[in-house]
Amino acid sequence: MQSPLTDPPLRKATWFKSDEQFQLLYPLAMQKLARRHWTSLAITKMVSKFVTPSSGVKVLDIGSGVGKFCLASAYHEPSSHFFGIEQREDLVAHANTAKDILGLQNAHFIHGNFTQLDFSQYDHFYFYNAFYEHLTDTDKIDNNITFSTALYNYYNRYLYKKLDAMPAGTRLATFHTLEDRVPPGYYLAESHVGTLLKFWIKT
Repeated sequence: MQSPLTDPPLRKATWFKSDEQFQLLYPLAMQKLARRHWTSLAITKMVSKFVTPSSGVKVLDIGSGVGKFCLASAYHEPSSHFFGIEQREDLVAHANTAKDILGLQNAHFIHGNFTQLDFSQYDHFYFYNAFYEHLTDTDKIDNNITFSTALYNYYNRYLYKKLDAMPAGTRLATFHTLEDRVPPGYYLAESHVGTLLKFWIKT
């Protein structure tokens, strides 16, 4: 019997049949974090369709973790490119390992802080409340980065300003994110999963 990590490329689709199957791309410690911290395949499929209104667009996932959103989106939308920015180097390494197993060329992972990026290089954005860890008494992926309420506020203000400066037509998908974190220039186009998943377009 073959190991999941040596699955032939021709069976790539099997990885995307369920979240449980997809998690086998990662070590057990990462699998245990999946339900709380990584976007489900069902949500990803909806988001990836919304943020790719045309082919060839570049989508940025802010706080990409082990890369699940970018990888699944790259699979479903092969004509677009998905970039993940993540400040934990080990998570970026896990993302790149999974990318190599899947053989996806349109998913890209950057080790760093999102404040170091030029947002004008991207067309559309996905944000799954990556700053929430900075609040007291919240579930944390690990303790390998510095947490503080001051950083939580700083990151939210910074992202707000960067999104506000984007051109008309920019699309933003937010998950588990308060509406006041989105600049007023964006109108709410759709809501899903109750009101947890929101699709916005800059006017």
